[in-house]
Amino acid sequence: MTETQWKQLLAVVNGEAVKPLPSGFIIDSPWLPGWAGISILDYFSSETKWLEANLKAIRHFPDTTFLPGFWSEYGMCTEPSAFGAKCTFHENELPYADKTIETPEQMAGLRKPDVKTDGLLPFTLRRLQHARPAIEKEGHAIKFAVARGPLNIASFLMGTTEFMIALKESPRESHAMLNTITDFLCDWIRLQKEAIPTIDGVFLLDDLAGFLGEEDFLEFAAPYLKRSFNAIPASVRFFHNDAGGLVCAPHLEDIGVNLFNFSFQHGMKEMLEKTGIKVALLGNLPPRDILASGTPADVRKGVGEMVEGLADHRRIMASCGGGVSQNTPTENIEAFVDAVRNLRI
Repeated sequence: MTETQWKQLLAVVNGEAVKPLPSGFIIDSPWLPGWAGISILDYFSSETKWLEANLKAIRHFPDTTFLPGFWSEYGMCTEPSAFGAKCTFHENELPYADKTIETPEQMAGLRKPDVKTDGLLPFTLRRLQHARPAIEKEGHAIKFAVARGPLNIASFLMGTTEFMIALKESPRESHAMLNTITDFLCDWIRLQKEAIPTIDGVFLLDDLAGFLGEEDFLEFAAPYLKRSFNAIPASVRFFHNDAGGLVCAPHLEDIGVNLFNFSFQHGMKEMLEKTGIKVALLGNLPPRDILASGTPADVRKGVGEMVEGLADHRRIMASCGGGVSQNTPTENIEAFVDAVRNLRI
């Protein structure tokens, strides 16, 4: 992201009035390869094609901010690969990682990977280091250390249903597993910062946290998310959780989150109230049903409805409720950015 975009994001996070209302989108492998005209496999396997796709996006949409910006990733395989998960890649399907843990004993005995050497992590980081001169020549900078959150990684290693059951049936082993994963995440976030000093933000994605009740969230999610977000000093601590739940909202400030991307199932006004207007919000148009599948007119209408009834537009960056979906058309993103820019606030 450019220095202007970063300062604008900081202003939103700090509760300053920003006019016109800024917009931004989370973009990664579900949308970017197809939009750029390359296969998903080429996007992952070619540093050149990955860089060109990201450059094409920032050049085509200069009036919006892409988050986290030049996201180096291998889909859901990035972190599980470091724990030894078998990863499967297809030409035009998103990759997936096989489960590696089946018993409570395996949960408790999980060993922390070496973030400098294990799985796809060295390739993830080296791609950013190789691309950094070209990114900075374009006037952008790498600002975020990025990772899936602790519960999300646990669900990849064990299976979502199996992990959720284990939280109840094997709480001691669940804590042991989450502790190891969190130690790993802190190492991984710190390594990204050491390798790329321009990083001043942490971006964690963890939908599983939204599936829990409040008691379980406070026991099994909040402490591990808090440790992960505080692995490094950061001006922006950005949390993505687009699960249909409000359980985490009142606790975000304590966890350290100051920017939240949440489900389109919850309105802006409702989420501002749940967070006590203390956390900046990134949202919240339905990403699939309107931004991807609607018409430009539908998008414009949705933008108006998204901010309807808000008396205060501070701590808001207009977006969709999640990442940009596969096959989202150019004209719809353009309509969104234009509609937001022309809002009367």
